[in-house]
Amino acid sequence: MTRYTAVLILLLTAGCASVAPVPAAAQPPVAATQPAPAKPTATPATPASPPTAPRVAATRATATPPAVAPRIPATTPVAVPTATAAPLDLNALEAQLRATRAIGVFTKISLKNQVDDLMKAFREHYGGKATRTMSDLRRSYDLLIMKVLSLLQDHDQMLASAIVSSREAIWGLLSDQTKFANL
Repeated sequence: MTRYTAVLILLLTAGCASVAPVPAAAQPPVAATQPAPAKPTATPATPASPPTAPRVAATRATATPPAVAPRIPATTPVAVPTATAAPLDLNALEAQLRATRAIGVFTKISLKNQVDDLMKAFREHYGGKATRTMSDLRRSYDLLIMKVLSLLQDHDQMLASAIVSSREAIWGLLSDQTKFANL
């Protein structure tokens, strides 16, 4: 029973991922092009020409255009790096979840109860007793994983990353009746 709980906790924590913020595109600095206020002259006989029009035109003419990223043709295939998946170690993930300080004690207890409920739902599904479909179970699994990841993402990014990378492997164990029976 504790092994099922450990697997469920690991499953829940594997699905949520922290998302690194995307850096904003660098934009060229904007220079103020307002002319200095005209000073009143002592001799009113000389007409003053409006200095704003030539300065604005000169400033626009000498300004450098913003850098534009080169466009990639739509027919160019994009190479996707393939990472070799490390073997799934549920016991290590469970130990890390128990040891992390990113999640409080009461929250860990609540998560354990939710994992137990999800494992019970899988047992009922495979036993033919449940009315929940596999897509309902997947939705519950994803929500639990997202909850765990949201708790971990700011305070234990290494564990959150490990959970994200093992999310699908854990789902593979849960969704296969034979593998689930061996847990």
